[in-house]
Amino acid sequence: MSLFIGLMSGTSMDGVDAALARIDADGIATLGAAFLAFPPALRAELMALQAAGSNEIEREALAANGLARVYADCVTLLLEQSGHRRDEIGAVAVHGQTIRHRPELGFTRQTNNPALLAELCGINVIADFRSRDVAAGGQGAPLVPAFHHALFSHPGQTRVVANIGGIANISILSGENAGAGAGAGAGADSAVRGFDTGPGNALLDGWIQRHLGREYDQDGAWGATGQLVPALLASLLREPYFALPAPKSTGRDLFHMAWLEQQLSACPAAASASPADIQHTLAALTAHTLAQAIRSDADGARASAVYVCGGGAYNALLMQQLAAELGPQTSVQSTAALGVAPNHVEALAFAWLGQRYTARLAGNLPAVTGARGERILGALYPY
Repeated sequence: MSLFIGLMSGTSMDGVDAALARIDADGIATLGAAFLAFPPALRAELMALQAAGSNEIEREALAANGLARVYADCVTLLLEQSGHRRDEIGAVAVHGQTIRHRPELGFTRQTNNPALLAELCGINVIADFRSRDVAAGGQGAPLVPAFHHALFSHPGQTRVVANIGGIANISILSGENAGAGAGAGAGADSAVRGFDTGPGNALLDGWIQRHLGREYDQDGAWGATGQLVPALLASLLREPYFALPAPKSTGRDLFHMAWLEQQLSACPAAASASPADIQHTLAALTAHTLAQAIRSDADGARASAVYVCGGGAYNALLMQQLAAELGPQTSVQSTAALGVAPNHVEALAFAWLGQRYTARLAGNLPAVTGARGERILGALYPY
């Protein structure tokens, strides 16, 4: 079967994105997409599980069951909207919800109950994509650069895809072996570089939730009312992660609200800044670290186009700041310019990874993750 569903619930933890794709020799075609927000209680528990707490084993298991039910509901919604039947789908490929990411300790944890999801959906489920790469000495992340290469690369052009979810990452696509027929195991490893650059929306979302009770800063409107606090930005940029060489990956294990509170306490200029000023500066942090990574790792003289996906593509302030950081010689626009909505890209990536598993093809890029070699990613839960 050539139809696959990808499910992604990312670091922003707002809900589940689903994408239905046809993946075959002709390329990758999006046939439908859907989104379901997390119930508030589930979102709160998934957030709480990001840090150590009491009775974690039972709490995680119950949260995984709740998560699987939301995933199943999202699959049902997607099938209803697209007009496809369950028996047409080769597999549901699901990322799971990251609650720990510690590749330096040899593990990454994406909570999920794929066995329950298979029962609820009546479709084969492929899950646990990151742990095989970690077992091979890799970071287990980011996994999307291989897909970005398959979908977005173009012969003779160096393109950068910036994925701004809760955490931001970049894929530098040299244009070598470009096209959907390429990808992991087909020459992509020498043609693609990528890594997590640092916080994307996670700190922005946490800060506006604290001060205005909103889940995110729509269009970056609140942050746009503030002013940059240069001393605070300089202090934030001293975080050692930003200077680490690739391969590297990160998550809420590092960039969480307690980290931000420590940074604010250590910077005298933050004391006199308004909450909107802090929000503006956090957006500048995301834009600056992305631009710095693009300039230093993407051969900026040749990378004339940056395409942004993820929730950050809808933050006008963040997009303006990124364009200003990169300068007029670099085009900054969303992946919609390439025919794919920014909020569909990651779900499509996991549909593609599900197809790779089914075809027994490698899904990782060792040059990106640092793994010892190409590996088939995922584990099958047959229906």
